[in-house]
Amino acid sequence: VQLQASGGGLVQPGGSLRLSCAASGRIFSINGMGWYRQAPGKERELVARITSGGSTNYADSMKGRFTISRDNAKNTLYLQMNSLKPEDTAVYYCNAWDYMNYWGKGTLVTVSS
Repeated sequence: VQLQASGGGLVQPGGSLRLSCAASGRIFSINGMGWYRQAPGKERELVARITSGGSTNYADSMKGRFTISRDNAKNTLYLQMNSLKPEDTAVYYCNAWDYMNYWGKGTLVTVSS
């Protein structure tokens, strides 16, 4: 499975961004996909996940602000991020799993005025 994330950039506090992750390869085997992030000097953390059955879960600090979704026809995962805060600044990584984990290269999100 190959994952290609895009959509990062510079946004002002309170603004919005939508990240995309295009999946290719053995995607029929995927049990779920998700977004993680890693801020400077911090460990990578879960942002949100969605299973093949459509169940979602979010990290507490993202609930109500971020929405994970997917378009199966396009083999693409999305993360809509609203009400962005400076502490959301991080490299965001796309993840997929079946019997192993797959990671894409990250996309940098910078929230700053």
